[in-house]
Amino acid sequence: MSHHIIEFDQQCKSCKGTGLYFGLAERDGSAVVCHTCKGTGCQHTKIEYDDFEGRKDAVKKCERVFETNPGIIIGKREGEYKLSDFGGMPYKEWALGLPFPLRSENRKFTCPAWWYQSVDYDKKPRWKDEERRCIGIGSFSKCKHFKEKDGCWKRWDKENN
Repeated sequence: MSHHIIEFDQQCKSCKGTGLYFGLAERDGSAVVCHTCKGTGCQHTKIEYDDFEGRKDAVKKCERVFETNPGIIIGKREGEYKLSDFGGMPYKEWALGLPFPLRSENRKFTCPAWWYQSVDYDKKPRWKDEERRCIGIGSFSKCKHFKEKDGCWKRWDKENN
């Protein structure tokens, strides 16, 4: 594996080489010194990278892989939660390239709208009927149906599997 460093000077992207920044608050011929280039008009860029030689094994660090995390702490809690309670799949299956199995969403702690907003927005439900009207955006845990999210997941399964 080789390590590479590329360095170059370029016209500052923030001020377009003027050294000055004209924002919303600078009016009537006023400007401020560009914070990116410190007024030089020049932006120095340094890129460091290693050659890609294939994905590295993480079996010593990871037991389970999740398609996304919509903002919930995932972890074991003795006597309360196992990693599988949060959905996902075993790392070894993921490393083999297997797809996420059906019902591998974080169903215990999220509803379909919350989950699919992060994973695949096109699959996010947009239910408008009174039986399962979805809040669509906002704090999903405050939705009037969140306490009965199993019903939302049953409907989602029926419509999508």
